[in-house]
Amino acid sequence: MASEPVRTLAARLLGKQHLDPGEAHVLAKILARQPISRDAGDVADMRATFGDRLADRVAAVGGSWAFIIGFSLVLLAWMLLNSDVLTHWGLAFDPYPFIFLNLLLSTLAAIQAPVIMMSQNRQAAKDRLAASLDYEVNLRAELEILRLHEKLDQAITERLDRIIATVCVERNEA
Repeated sequence: MASEPVRTLAARLLGKQHLDPGEAHVLAKILARQPISRDAGDVADMRATFGDRLADRVAAVGGSWAFIIGFSLVLLAWMLLNSDVLTHWGLAFDPYPFIFLNLLLSTLAAIQAPVIMMSQNRQAAKDRLAASLDYEVNLRAELEILRLHEKLDQAITERLDRIIATVCVERNEA
């Protein structure tokens, strides 16, 4: 529930009584004269669970050139060992067509794909949070501009009233 000062400010600036939580938050910050901007990354990091952070790390590693190059070298070494070196002594544990390697790659893909999707979902949530925080800041800026216009309009009206009163007094004296 919004307090009475927030409802009064909402009626004056927004022209409505029923506020969504974001609008009430912005108006409360205006009345308290507190800043509203926050870093979306910091807010998202505070809300992140262990699983979220783990998914982000796995996606960061799995989507890097270092991983791709390193993994390619491991695959190449596996194939060379099992096709030439170890086969020469009859010790190849996964000879061509590398059935065990295919099993490992399939398992890795089956685990890595959902983890990367979790990270993408988290990034989408972070983007939605950033948009929400941007909306709050934009609303705050717009409302502050409206308040400044009100103050300027009031000052201009008072100045015009004084000028009119001075002109009327001078006409009456003449």
